[in-house]
Amino acid sequence: MYRRLLALVSASVLLAPMARAAELEVMSAGAMEPGLAQAVQAFRNASDHSVQIRYATAPALQQALADGDAPQLLIGPDSLMVGLAQAGRLAGQPVTLGRVGVGMVVRPDVAIGPVTDAEGLRRAVVGAQSVVFNRASTGLYMERLFERMGLTAAVAPKARRYRTGAEVMAHLLHGRGQEIGFGAITEIRKVRELRYLGPLPAELQSYTTYSAALAPGAPVAAEALLRWLTGPEARSAYEAAGIETDPPAR
Repeated sequence: MYRRLLALVSASVLLAPMARAAELEVMSAGAMEPGLAQAVQAFRNASDHSVQIRYATAPALQQALADGDAPQLLIGPDSLMVGLAQAGRLAGQPVTLGRVGVGMVVRPDVAIGPVTDAEGLRRAVVGAQSVVFNRASTGLYMERLFERMGLTAAVAPKARRYRTGAEVMAHLLHGRGQEIGFGAITEIRKVRELRYLGPLPAELQSYTTYSAALAPGAPVAAEALLRWLTGPEARSAYEAAGIETDPPAR
């Protein structure tokens, strides 16, 4: 109750000065979608502002910006955001929202037990008929991890690679046989028809930290949205979706 009251008070402070409704455009990495969508909806409900969000992989975000897209607020992995800030493409330094780890996923009928250590992961991958992962940041990490574990030769002939995490989940939903998939935990957890095996074992885990920043010349309403996205109600939405905010977003 106290946190909810604090969020409402914060909203009144942030939104009161803006009498005119604005139409805001946000571009975001897809791994943030489950928590971000809920946080932005709460912002819409607390204000008269319209917010449109487009989701894409980090490479697609970078390409869209290079092609001239100009969202008022951008959310992406730190590796992308830091480069954009250094190039003068952002207004100020990016603000951390949270981090997302890599998880494992199968169909409910696939007989794979909990994977709690490196040896368990090795057995699951070697025993799978297909290993499904993307070509974005999560998939690139898995590629390096398989190489580090000496599994590249075992994975290569049965790897099924897709452009996005959503396409990985779609493959698993409609696939067959002993398949195991890897993806951002947020993308896995929103697909209820699949079985989330859990995060990668701690010693193998990799996190992608996501941050947000305004574009140069962004309106006051976009500044209010950015503050909202680092506030307590937004952090609750992130945590519920599997986005870790410890240490808390600044």
